[in-house]
Formats: sequence, C-alpha cells, structure tokens
Amino acid sequence: MKKLQAQLKTISKSLAALSKQVDKISTQTSKLQAPKATAAKKVKTTAAKAKKTSVKKKAVKKKTAKQMTALEAVLGVIKRSRKGATIAGLKEKTGLVSRQLSNALYKLAKKGQIIAKERGLYIKK
Repeated sequence: MKKLQAQLKTISKSLAALSKQVDKISTQTSKLQAPKATAAKKVKTTAAKAKKTSVKKKAVKKKTAKQMTALEAVLGVIKRSRKGATIAGLKEKTGLVSRQLSNALYKLAKKGQIIAKERGLYIKK
C-alpha cells in the first residue's frame, strides 16, 4: 500500500510538471502565431490586388473578342460552299461533335436558313 501511494505521488508530480510545460509551449505558440497573422493579412491584401488587376485584364479581353456560336459557324460554312456542304465537311471545318452538328443543322433548318438538298447535303436557302 505504501509503495502504491509513493508511486501515485511521483505520478502526480510528473503530471504537474508536464502541465507546466504544456502551458509554456502554448504561450510560445500563441506568440508565434500573432506575427504570422499579420504576415498572412499582408499576403491576402497583395493577392487581392493581384486578382483585381487580373480580373480587369480578363474583362477587357472578353469584350474585344467575339466568339462564334455553333449555329453561326455551321451557317458560315454552308454559305461559303457553292454546291452545298456535307456532314463530313461540316465536321471537319467547324470542329463540332456529331451531336452538336446535328442540333445546329436541325435549328437552322427549322429557322428556314438552310435546306437539305439530299440526305447529308445542306445548302443555303
């Protein structure tokens, strides 16, 4: 019983010493984190400035460049062809997938801008 009590006292002393060490370490880490927080704020502000400038540049680029839609691309190829355009030729010149090309041809035919002269051959109206 006396051995057990002696062991418990040594354990409690070592726990007290460990808790003091943990307190010291936590205060040291809190001191180190404070300067990092200010440095992080500086990094965030410079990153935010960089993003703003890059956003402005991208907005200008989008305004100057006009992108063609699939319908415009298909209609342009058909208008330039004298004898009409085949599906294979349209795929090659527009770079569209079969499904996109099919949808574009359907919409243009429904609008009355093109006609199917034969199966797979389209001419302007």
